[in-house]
Amino acid sequence: MAFERRHPEDLAFPRQAARTQGFSLGTPRDITVSPDGTRVVFLRSKAGDDPVTCVWMFDVMTGVERCVFDPREHGAGDGAVLTAAERARRERARERASGVTAYTHDRDLTTLVFVEGGRLLVVDAITGEAQELTTPGVPDDPMPSPDGKRVAYVVEGAVYVHAPDGDPVLLAADDDPDIRWGLAEFIAAEEMGRGRGFWWSPDGTRIAACRVDERPVETWWLAEPTVPDARPRPIRYPRAGTANAEVTLHVLDIAASTRIDVRWDTAAFEYVARVSWPAGAPLTLLVQSRDQRTTRVLEVDETTGATSVVAEEHDDVWIELVDGAPARTDGGALVATPDADGSRRVSIDGRPVTPEDLHVDRLIDVAGDTVWFLGTEDDPTQTHVFHVTDAGPPERFTSEHGAHAASVGKDTVVVTSYAGDAPAPRTTVHAMGALVELASSAEIAVVRPAPIYEALGERGLRAALLLPAGREPAATVPVLLSPYGGPHVRMVLRWSGFYRAQQYFADRLGVAVLVIDGRGTPGRGTAWEKAMHRDFTIALDDQIEGLEAAAERWPFLDRSRVAIRGWSFGGELASLAVLKRPDVFHAAVAGAPVTDQRLYDTHYTERYLGDPTVDDEPYRRSSPLSYVDGADPQRPLLLIHGFADDNVVVAHTLQLSAALFARGYGHELVLLPNASHIGGSDDLVVGRYLAELDFLRRAFGLPEPPR
Repeated sequence: MAFERRHPEDLAFPRQAARTQGFSLGTPRDITVSPDGTRVVFLRSKAGDDPVTCVWMFDVMTGVERCVFDPREHGAGDGAVLTAAERARRERARERASGVTAYTHDRDLTTLVFVEGGRLLVVDAITGEAQELTTPGVPDDPMPSPDGKRVAYVVEGAVYVHAPDGDPVLLAADDDPDIRWGLAEFIAAEEMGRGRGFWWSPDGTRIAACRVDERPVETWWLAEPTVPDARPRPIRYPRAGTANAEVTLHVLDIAASTRIDVRWDTAAFEYVARVSWPAGAPLTLLVQSRDQRTTRVLEVDETTGATSVVAEEHDDVWIELVDGAPARTDGGALVATPDADGSRRVSIDGRPVTPEDLHVDRLIDVAGDTVWFLGTEDDPTQTHVFHVTDAGPPERFTSEHGAHAASVGKDTVVVTSYAGDAPAPRTTVHAMGALVELASSAEIAVVRPAPIYEALGERGLRAALLLPAGREPAATVPVLLSPYGGPHVRMVLRWSGFYRAQQYFADRLGVAVLVIDGRGTPGRGTAWEKAMHRDFTIALDDQIEGLEAAAERWPFLDRSRVAIRGWSFGGELASLAVLKRPDVFHAAVAGAPVTDQRLYDTHYTERYLGDPTVDDEPYRRSSPLSYVDGADPQRPLLLIHGFADDNVVVAHTLQLSAALFARGYGHELVLLPNASHIGGSDDLVVGRYLAELDFLRRAFGLPEPPR
């Protein structure tokens, strides 16, 4: 048996975290409320260690929920039947479950469409009756028309439309395999938050589809060295300073088999950030300039393809794309989220309707003329659900300390809360003056995090401290920093469940684990977010400032034994810390780090560091590789990376390892076979925890537990 010689308490949490996919299984997710508020559809597996996700429906009128589709009860196909596009979608969505992992629906939420085991299925959301459609290949990203009478989907980069009682009709295709229709390109899905590539017209007669020409983009090759006879897999990767895919938009008429090309200044605005085709409003798109300092909202004349500018925003640093925005009210008013006066606000037809001290995180939905959104007030460790109209000030819907999400339909609001010391998130349906909690079968972690929250230093850096067994130690203990530290991610939020892994390391190592959110992280206004402009090293400065303030606040923190661990941006930050500031950091674990910013993608890296072909200095300054020559080879460093990572490719870690080796800097290197940026098999997940644990024990000079 794997790991059989390990101490049981070293293994208990890693095995549970792997088996439960980070405790995500068994909880309601992907929640949709019908427009009339009477039905709630969601995904959930049947147990906390069951990876097969089923479709469920909750009847608001009766208070009864039931499973409307279980893949195992409907002749489930081979869950491994995944196209390259579907594998990419799951990677971009950080999806590790099987079964039904995504669905789309008609306007009334009566028809559900999804692909399971390579089959295209149309399911009645009320009765659960399922129909399989015959397709010319394994389909990607299916979506029903608003009236549910047709289904559109993509097969090998071609767009088809299909009536359940008819044959598939080809709408758009290209002979060149590097030109795809109807699918989002890499940076749209990974960096812009746009996972779709086609959209139905409200009347179901036309489809607006993206044409993605990837021929200008560099081809990279991902190999799996553990399988020497396997061919390397090509990927089109737009690294900073190089060409992006050429993305255009076209209106496809189903009955007439005609195509209208949508026209705008694609040279000035090459990023198609958002597309929507709402009822009662024209086809609308949000386009963004390559330098990301200007966006335009365009309305399309659907008969000619001409566009007109209805809103424009400019910022001298960058414009942050906000999930859900822009949107429309039922009356056609444009709902946007412009940056103004140091905050991100909701505006309706250009007029701000939220105050400066309420920072908007994302739009949830627009129900009638009411705009629902997530926002942060004076405490960046909390996100709450708000709603607002143009007739009055916003109102907060949630109250518990923590982080919240919501789905809305008429008078029904479904809230998922990550709050306080609750051992698992709770999902509650608020309707008809009553509150019902949707069932969850999520496992409860064997560790019980007990975070201590604090604001540290002059900047009030939000931090959480995890102590062994949740108790203040009698003597000094080593310190392990466990940050992310970069854009879009807050690690310090007021739900203890966010700190399971940190509590594990605190308990098993007998150390204090410190989590700090610095400048660049969201929720504290636009100036805070944009302080990272042209320099990622400020994230390291803030970790050091927070550590120094924490040592003053808690004298039992031993500044002579400080390590740092992180993944992705956190891994980049960890490697930067031990190489650039060995006077502060004595060891580091860097997982999937970006070590050379020139090898990361255009939309992300250029937003923060600019164009490397114009000014390379921000790239040099922000890359861990730049600090190898002055590094202290006595500082232990563990590098971890997966061979199958197509987001931060393994070349980052291999290049850093080679540079360290050439300069006599001994370090440890763990390379994970068949593992992507989001991980690999359960055994690899467990092995990664143990590798970190063993490394940190050695780095801190701690004894191993008896076996």
